[in-house]
Amino acid sequence: MARTRGSWTGGTLTAGSVLKPQEVARAVFHPAWIPRPLDPSVERLKRFRVIAGAVASLGVYTFVQGGFDLTELLENAMTASVVLLFLTPLTVGVMLWVWRRGGTVRQVRTPLLKSLALLVLFVGCVAAVLLLVRTVNASANVAVIIGFGMTMLWLLAFTAYGAVRVSGNFFGTAAVHRCLPPLLAMVTSWLVAVPDLVTGDLHGLSLTLGIVFILGAPVTVTAIALLEMRRLKRRYGIRLSAHPATHPSVPGPVPPMAPAGSPHLPPQGNPYGHPYAPSGQHPYAPSGQHPYAPGGQHPHAPHPWPPYHPQQPYGS
Repeated sequence: MARTRGSWTGGTLTAGSVLKPQEVARAVFHPAWIPRPLDPSVERLKRFRVIAGAVASLGVYTFVQGGFDLTELLENAMTASVVLLFLTPLTVGVMLWVWRRGGTVRQVRTPLLKSLALLVLFVGCVAAVLLLVRTVNASANVAVIIGFGMTMLWLLAFTAYGAVRVSGNFFGTAAVHRCLPPLLAMVTSWLVAVPDLVTGDLHGLSLTLGIVFILGAPVTVTAIALLEMRRLKRRYGIRLSAHPATHPSVPGPVPPMAPAGSPHLPPQGNPYGHPYAPSGQHPYAPSGQHPYAPGGQHPHAPHPWPPYHPQQPYGS
């Protein structure tokens, strides 16, 4: 795949986009090389999966315990990002081993490298935000607080919007295989919950709330991800165990229908009809008659009189 100018962002960013971190995050963390969704229903499932994954990543128990600590949240996000930096390539590597009989790594090398670059970029943004927050909290200089604080706020919004994007496309791994994003979402959500399950740490919550907040998100993510992969398999023949090169070609996006009364559409009914013909009538026929029938008769029907008088062939 050749690299062209604007191939990552699709050429959608302008100089004014700097003031809108959400637009920059949408272009950077959901780049143009990520394939479009196949089905609106699958896309809706992905949104539900993102919400459930956010619950698992942020940890609702942080708010239930009393108080919201930005530094602690960023530290947890940094830990999760570092884990993802190793977990995602490991999971993809296992799938490459599963796909080894259907194709080669060379066939998916370009999207693999781009997905890895997107992952490293996101981890770097989280680390930069955490560093700026610690710098602002530790500094007593007003100029440093204002300067670094404005940069921190912009980068924080940029990273937050980016987190929503990468949660949906999971670092662009759909460009490698359509089933990789739901698979990685399942693995990540359970990885967040397993340490608490093993240690029995309920973070000060009761047993019931602990089970709900620890197991609720990964169970929900798993159910939605499995349903998403099932629809991809049944509707498009995309199976997780098959190499992407063996998948059937999927249909492209259906072009939108032109609105009724569009100037580029022929009149409905007879496409060659006269535009001023009354509805339900031949365009050149007198009212209620065949266009070439005398007196309302069929042109090939037998006439009730001979075509000319035997004695006066030309009439009187």
